Amino acid sequence: MQPASVYRARRVALSARLYGGVAVLFAAPAAQLDRTPYRQDEDFYYLTGWNEPGAALLIASASEPSSAQGGPLDPQADRKYTEVLFLPTRNLRQEKYTGEKLDAATPGAPQKAGVDAVEPMVELPAVLNTMIAADRRLNFNLWTQPENPQTHALVAMTEATLGSPTMPPSHDVAGLTQELRVVKDEGELDLLRKASDASIAAQRVMMRAVKPGATERAIAGKMYAAWMERGCERASYAPILGAGINSTVLHYSSNDGTLKDGDVVVVDAACEYSMYASDITRTVPVNGHFSDRQREIYTIVLGAQRAAADAFVAGKSKINDRDRRDPDSLDNVAYNYINTHGKSLDGKPLGQYWLHSLGHMVGIDVHDPAKYPAVLKPGMVFTIEPGVYIPEEKIGVRIEDVFVVGLDGKLIDLVADLPHTAEDVEAAMREK
Repeated sequence: MQPASVYRARRVALSARLYGGVAVLFAAPAAQLDRTPYRQDEDFYYLTGWNEPGAALLIASASEPSSAQGGPLDPQADRKYTEVLFLPTRNLRQEKYTGEKLDAATPGAPQKAGVDAVEPMVELPAVLNTMIAADRRLNFNLWTQPENPQTHALVAMTEATLGSPTMPPSHDVAGLTQELRVVKDEGELDLLRKASDASIAAQRVMMRAVKPGATERAIAGKMYAAWMERGCERASYAPILGAGINSTVLHYSSNDGTLKDGDVVVVDAACEYSMYASDITRTVPVNGHFSDRQREIYTIVLGAQRAAADAFVAGKSKINDRDRRDPDSLDNVAYNYINTHGKSLDGKPLGQYWLHSLGHMVGIDVHDPAKYPAVLKPGMVFTIEPGVYIPEEKIGVRIEDVFVVGLDGKLIDLVADLPHTAEDVEAAMREK
């Protein structure tokens, strides 16, 4: 978690994009089953650092000036920037199971929550009603999470309290938060480094654990232990440990196979640190030694990753763009490398065996939001992850690192300390 001033600056930045409007966001609901730790809604966490369910956040930008002509939609009074965190009433009986919670009646609640004001959740409809009644233009300038059932309930209540049969559709606030989240600040980069460092450590544990007869699930368990030992909350996504034919299945997640001598295993597994994700993939030989064919495919995939990184130019290069006519597409650089550096068993180019885009943004989400194809600029964090998947040979290879575009426009590989070459992978598997 970062200082309260960081989250407030983000809320102010969001308000500047509301065009005089008001935004309401809801926290993620509590899980029905206590199988995993609670995980906050990504936008809500980005704006508040608050990690409890049942909350709502209201942000209102300063009202825009009245029009020259005046009229019934003009505000009756100027509105200043406003932020309120709404919290549910404490349930003292439930707190015997969950521990003490904060609510609006808690002394010093705004300071503890890091916001300007804290109000009971029951006041949210009244506050929104008062704002819209004072400035009817807000009817047309409400920003919400449109698919959230709590949003639907709030809009229905607001319609009833205003005596309005229907309000105009609200705007999706995610489009605005996406613009803010795509460039990371130094605090976010520090959390992303910590997530990557813990993920690297777990990948090294994996390399020492892989051997014939080991199970995919047992190795995943060792990686979970390594993440937790380093202060991480959870996996960034369901770990993928696919050996043999499973290595050619892009999002294989059963992890119920047994590793066999002569196979390779694709291990796409990483963790979150304080809600920020890493995303790392390595491919290793089950018996500790790549066969000649496995080494050939592995080296081609690594070459494609390096070719894309070498071709990078800040402010020009794009990811998730496979337009073959676009000279700035890193996807094309990697694809062309694969397609010209190896053949299938029947002599055809290997490009047919690459099935996905080159990369994606990383942040609070392992697939952080962005408008693709994305032009890569300083402060952005993304993956480069070429892959070749040949089912008829039971060979799948993917190599994935997380990169930061530095302020100087150069790439920083957050996974640089993890083995990359086939020889270095084999050496890491021999370590004790």
